[in-house]
Amino acid sequence: MNSQVDLHVNSKLGSRAYLNCFIGILSREFLRFISQRSRFLSALIRPLLWLVVFAAGFRAALGIAIIEPYETYITYEVYIAPGLCCMILLFNGMQSSLSMVYDREMGSMRVLLMSPLPRGYLLLCKLISTALISLAQVYAFLAIAWFVDVDPPLLGYLAVLPALILVALMLGALGLFISSWIKQLENFAGVMNFVIFPMFFLSSALYPLWKMREASEWLYWLCSVNPFTHATELVRHALYLKMSWEALTIVAGTTLVFAFLAIKGFNPQRGMKGKGGRP
Repeated sequence: MNSQVDLHVNSKLGSRAYLNCFIGILSREFLRFISQRSRFLSALIRPLLWLVVFAAGFRAALGIAIIEPYETYITYEVYIAPGLCCMILLFNGMQSSLSMVYDREMGSMRVLLMSPLPRGYLLLCKLISTALISLAQVYAFLAIAWFVDVDPPLLGYLAVLPALILVALMLGALGLFISSWIKQLENFAGVMNFVIFPMFFLSSALYPLWKMREASEWLYWLCSVNPFTHATELVRHALYLKMSWEALTIVAGTTLVFAFLAIKGFNPQRGMKGKGGRP
């Protein structure tokens, strides 16, 4: 009887430890976010420039035909809005990875990983915290986009939420995987530019795939195998109350692969080489 009581108490304490860990990491990320107002503004300025300035110039040159998930002809602003939502998630995922490299260099990540909780759970908490913070920026962007006639169905704002969370987790896991192999903070910017810009421009975020195919067959295939293309299509379909099962499958599978590689590859000692850490 006593052993059953002890087991119940330990289980309750264990579940509370997991919850406290998640709340602690989420609170830390949230406090870091609200203390960096420029981070919030920069996350909105980039997509708004594309939406208001570049889209106005491309509108006449790029007529958008009736394609899934749309049921009529649309403006260029309507087409690129889902891709710009994913742009916010992409930059936030990479910026979160930058903070991971910084924490590892400063040694604070080693302190966190001294916790008896599994390393995979700690990194998952980091991913979920980043995803939740990114959602606030995406919905702020969608609210502003409404004033330039990007007005999906009202239910679309709710239906797109699971898609946004999944895409944020995928891009965050990609960033963690990359950060697990970056030894020094100085190397981060170059590596991120090598990842961010090809992922964004070689996707359907700015141009439909059939436009890419008209330009170049090999360019079309590069865009087709880009996970960011499927992330954009998943958000685009969900925002207009449709489902792309192909995009969902690819994004979910890619998320699992990147998360597994990030957990396996993460080493808090990696950035401490040459700084008194063990080789």
